[in-house]
Amino acid sequence: MSKTVFSPGSATIINAISTGFGSAFGIGLGIEAEAKFSDVGVNCSSDIGADPHLMNLCVEQVLDHYKIGSALDFDDIIPSLDFGNGQGIEVNTKSNLPLGSGLSSSSALSNAVVMATAALIASEFYLEPLTDMEMINMGIDASLEAGVTITGAFDDASASFFGGLTITDNGNREILHQERMPDYDVLVFMPDKESLSGSSDVDRIKLIAPYVRIAFNQALDGDYLEALTLNGLLYGNVLGFDNNIALDALQAGALASGLSGTGSSFVAIVDESSIDGVKEAWASYDGRVIETTVDNRGTRII
Repeated sequence: MSKTVFSPGSATIINAISTGFGSAFGIGLGIEAEAKFSDVGVNCSSDIGADPHLMNLCVEQVLDHYKIGSALDFDDIIPSLDFGNGQGIEVNTKSNLPLGSGLSSSSALSNAVVMATAALIASEFYLEPLTDMEMINMGIDASLEAGVTITGAFDDASASFFGGLTITDNGNREILHQERMPDYDVLVFMPDKESLSGSSDVDRIKLIAPYVRIAFNQALDGDYLEALTLNGLLYGNVLGFDNNIALDALQAGALASGLSGTGSSFVAIVDESSIDGVKEAWASYDGRVIETTVDNRGTRII
């Protein structure tokens, strides 16, 4: 028996690091995780080069909920998990979502691993399935423990899990607003530079908090395209990225453009009349352009 889950990444509307309040929306790029019974122990591997420690922690969260292996500590359960029949769990991923790019790869990975593992165990042993919020919180707790997020990234995790747009209070893990996004085309520019959000300079980022609040209020008022652009320009500047990438996209007709997460990717929301112009504008920069769309379906078993 196996369970396979697809979890989309997300792009930033409001980065929550400076204020604790954020917003994001699901995109078509994502991570597929397959969980199955295998040899004794917990055996996780990622095709995107992610440290399997995060995946292991996600599996442990599910096992702990179902009180499986409760007599073992984490260091023992990874090599020694046994369901009593000489079997443990194996989780493998395949992905088209770049790692360390500001597109919520950690949230998508956590959501996919938690849902696949939970579905496998609940189905095999006739246990109560986890609720949506239980799964989201397990992924966030694992990400915090792994040190791959600063705020817990509830905005990213919820947008990845539910799809569409979410506006969130990250500190209280509360969704303030949620809606289906129009089926926009989305362009992602990937500069030849990687950025890992767990290593960002939080003190410097907090200097822009008053201005990020303006963007957040725009998002709450429904002006999320303007909010995305303002937020992206603010964070792009404080983190030292080239905001000309976003400005060139806007000049070429993009509906919105800005840095996603803490970089290194920039996103542009485009329509038929602007998509080619934005791609042409970005062709002068070192990096690559990825075409995708808004994802309104969220994390799901496939």
